[in-house]
Amino acid sequence: MIVTEDLGTVQREAWAAGVLPPVEEVRPGLWSIPVPMPKNPLRYVLSYALALALDDGLALIDLGMDTEESWDALVAGVASTGHHITDVRYAAITHLHPDHFGLAPRLKETTGAVIAMHAADAAALGHFTPEDVAADKEAWRVDLTGLGAPPEVVEAARFELVRFPRGESADVVLAHGDRLDLPGWNIEAVWTPGHTPGHLAFVDRDRDLLFSGDHILPRISPNISSGPGELGDPLHRYLLSLHATTALPDCEVLPAHEYRFRGVTERARQLMDHHEVRLDEIRDAVASRPESTAWEITTRVTWSRPIDVMDPRLQRLAVRETQAHLLVLADRGDIRSDGGTPARWTLSAPTHTKEN
Repeated sequence: MIVTEDLGTVQREAWAAGVLPPVEEVRPGLWSIPVPMPKNPLRYVLSYALALALDDGLALIDLGMDTEESWDALVAGVASTGHHITDVRYAAITHLHPDHFGLAPRLKETTGAVIAMHAADAAALGHFTPEDVAADKEAWRVDLTGLGAPPEVVEAARFELVRFPRGESADVVLAHGDRLDLPGWNIEAVWTPGHTPGHLAFVDRDRDLLFSGDHILPRISPNISSGPGELGDPLHRYLLSLHATTALPDCEVLPAHEYRFRGVTERARQLMDHHEVRLDEIRDAVASRPESTAWEITTRVTWSRPIDVMDPRLQRLAVRETQAHLLVLADRGDIRSDGGTPARWTLSAPTHTKEN
């Protein structure tokens, strides 16, 4: 993997220094705009502004969180490109998480911009009434209880999905292979499920670019979680998406966090290898203490920081990521669950074949 010169290097240096990188022109008519993420270790999401042919309009790929600080940064970033926020005609959303979709309702109200995203993520927008939100929270509580999580983790607030005020969906529902309706650009949607059911990347072969969202980042692995509203086997789908990514052209990667780079095939293989190592570690944790819950296994494997000093919200993400790995191991026949509440995991009995 190679960090791209100029902007990529500046972005990496800013990341290392813990500061926002500048707004910069990546290609003629294409800008990278850092939008801060308050109280989040990722610090910022990179929104990309694309100048449209035929008029003075802009399109955006990803937007930022629904906060005043994020909105002000997006407006200022757009202004630095020589445009006004009301020039935004179209917003393509890689996925529904708040740091990517959060400003979509406000942008639409302010500019009338078309909002485009994959159907699998757009479907969640229909759950918008207080009753829907309460039912979703209860489903998560029940599911976390089934993983053996302690009460403080069960009750930890799940990030609230931002929705349109009256339950509207996206204006444009994208499928794999669809072209974005952006004059002057030839951008194709690439469905990369795993991080969310409807995660999209966008490839522009004419300009040698891959807008990767959270699917592939240069330094960290995106969280792959099980749970209500998520994919039934999210890590399995993510690994398939990574494998498919290796067939893409070796474009310059413009991720939603950190810094841009080249070497998408190498990076995809690194991430696949990372998860195989993680699967081995979790299998060993099951073997060392059979009949453990997902939470108990979570406390015995390694994390970037000790599990007991994590905020309960991060602990919730950790146990769900452990569960995603357990589901892959079960699918491979390595382990089995007793099906209880909470479920307990044991190595599968070896299969014996009768010799003739």
